[in-house]
Amino acid sequence: MKPADIKEFFARLKKANPDPKCELDYQSPYTLLVAIVLSAQTTDKNVNKATPALFKSASTPAQMVALGEEKLKGYIRSIGLFNGKAKNIIALSKDLVEKYDGEIPQNVDELQKLAGVGRKTANVFLNTMYGAPTFGVDTHVLRLGNRIGLAPGKTPLEVEKALAKAVTGVIPDEDLKYVSHWLVLHGRYICTAKKPACDTCPMADLCPKIGVK
Repeated sequence: MKPADIKEFFARLKKANPDPKCELDYQSPYTLLVAIVLSAQTTDKNVNKATPALFKSASTPAQMVALGEEKLKGYIRSIGLFNGKAKNIIALSKDLVEKYDGEIPQNVDELQKLAGVGRKTANVFLNTMYGAPTFGVDTHVLRLGNRIGLAPGKTPLEVEKALAKAVTGVIPDEDLKYVSHWLVLHGRYICTAKKPACDTCPMADLCPKIGVK
């Protein structure tokens, strides 16, 4: 995708949704981090159904450690891979209490030292919580990066680097913090995996539709 097309692509997304938001429900940096960990390989809607009761019982690292892994599983049993996620959430909560005085690190490298926190989770956390111009590459962003020719790559890291290169200096700096949100929402509701709504997509004339039959 040419720079002029990239600029127009994001201008249209901005016009349709000037202030995109993460669709996970949270009340604090800690509850956001937990929600993102829970959202791996499941939908935000599934996470949002489970977290109100969970966060009512445990909304801080210390409270989560006190809750314990088995009780935590009871709250998140409806979420995919809940056993592993419960183990990671308890482990990262212990680390936050013991190594970070209950505070969540605010850089990608430190965040990735926490159990269950990979680069995507770290980027999404910093972007959502603090508006950092980081690019979390989930399945939607990975798909769109290749399908629309914006940020081709075989791995999330390749797409992340290509995306940063494609948009930096091309779209307004103040819009960089919205890039991942726009792409996720576009991929979730319009440019879906199996049946993209090309006929009604406002970006159809800009998109090469790579791999779309």
